[in-house]
Amino acid sequence: MGEPRGADDYFRTILDELPAAIYTTDAAGRIIYYNEAAAELWGVRPELGKSEWCGSWKLFWPNGDPLPHGDCPMALAIKQKRPIRGVEAVAERPDGVRVPFIPYPTPLFASSGALIGAVNMLVDITDRKRAEELTQRMAAIVASSDDAIISKDLDGVIRSWNEGAERLFGYTAAEAIGQPMTMLIPEERQNEEPTILARIRAGERIDHYETVRQRKDGSFIEISITVSPVRNQAGEIVGASKIARDITERLRAQERQNLLLQEMDHRIKNLFTLASGVVSLSARSATSAEQLARDVRERLGALARAHALTLTKPAGPEVRSEQPTTLHALIRTIVSPYGSDADQVGGRLIIAGPDITLSGGVVTSFALLLHEFATNAAKYGALSVPEGHLSILCSNDDQAFHMSWEERGGPRIDRRDDGEGFGSLLARSAVQGQLGGSIAQDWKPEGLAIHLSVARERLGT
Repeated sequence: MGEPRGADDYFRTILDELPAAIYTTDAAGRIIYYNEAAAELWGVRPELGKSEWCGSWKLFWPNGDPLPHGDCPMALAIKQKRPIRGVEAVAERPDGVRVPFIPYPTPLFASSGALIGAVNMLVDITDRKRAEELTQRMAAIVASSDDAIISKDLDGVIRSWNEGAERLFGYTAAEAIGQPMTMLIPEERQNEEPTILARIRAGERIDHYETVRQRKDGSFIEISITVSPVRNQAGEIVGASKIARDITERLRAQERQNLLLQEMDHRIKNLFTLASGVVSLSARSATSAEQLARDVRERLGALARAHALTLTKPAGPEVRSEQPTTLHALIRTIVSPYGSDADQVGGRLIIAGPDITLSGGVVTSFALLLHEFATNAAKYGALSVPEGHLSILCSNDDQAFHMSWEERGGPRIDRRDDGEGFGSLLARSAVQGQLGGSIAQDWKPEGLAIHLSVARERLGT
């Protein structure tokens, strides 16, 4: 480095050892001295007596615009013969690293008042800028967070309140700041706040504490809170930060899930009970393992087709729910595997009379009954030959609903007695027991006729 003109070696040594970047110029702005800290900040070593205004390779304003050396704060101080304060700039090193700094250029005058040069100190504010950026980033995160983020002192007084807190609790920041946190706590939970503050004073962090708080309009809200101690620069706990999240929908989803699981458990148990009953009853009339397997498979298949009618198709991610179906729709579904063309001109199946709504266990009972009727018709009756016809006539009165199953055009058969087979057992348990009705079979030479009556109160219609 060159020796400063008129400078004492003692003061030069002091300037050389200072950690702050310092340099001087003559009255024309040519650099005549710089210390090692200045060279490190610039990343270059300017040529004494030739380099002007500032020793940096490139200069920029804080917003990124180029700053010509002739317009830099040091140049202004010399040209205007006054100190320049309150300005920030950025020096770019040859390696591309940019260093934000604050300059303190001050002109120097002789005793005669003539300008003889200037001295400048450059303060590297990289760490401060990083801290500011971090603070701004954190402030933006807090401000834009969907969660309520609140800070309070150790007396439980609210000190900060973000927009998420406004949305969650209904109070504006102006209404909340300076108020006790207890304004959000229902009367029966007021003892929670002293406990939380005591744990914060002890340096504890409270994670995912689920509780209830009260909004400005008086309504209650389920929330999950996380509370952390806030410390000052000395490491002392001076308050707490709280993050509160609305968990109302999560709890409702859990309730819906629990209800669904309970319903599934109930239905699965019912399914096993029904399947066990079908197997047990089928075994009484089956003459071989093959027949038993076939009968059980067909009866369970009929039940599956019947209950498929009662399920709504989901419009979105919702769980499929059960809806009522009708007797006419159930008849078509049960009889369709046996080759009938229901309700078509010249078809083999005619359904006439009023329809009724079926739901719940009634669907199961009717499905099993209709399956047995259709299976027997396909094996021995009207549906066993191409020319056979089946008519189902419905009627009702104030006390009961009536259905007549009449077959025509099938093989001539004598009355059949199935003893305690599946059909008889089903008629006794389902029609008389669950449906509170009666069933009668008439084996006419032209075909089987079945007359079924069901109590209206059992149908819920």
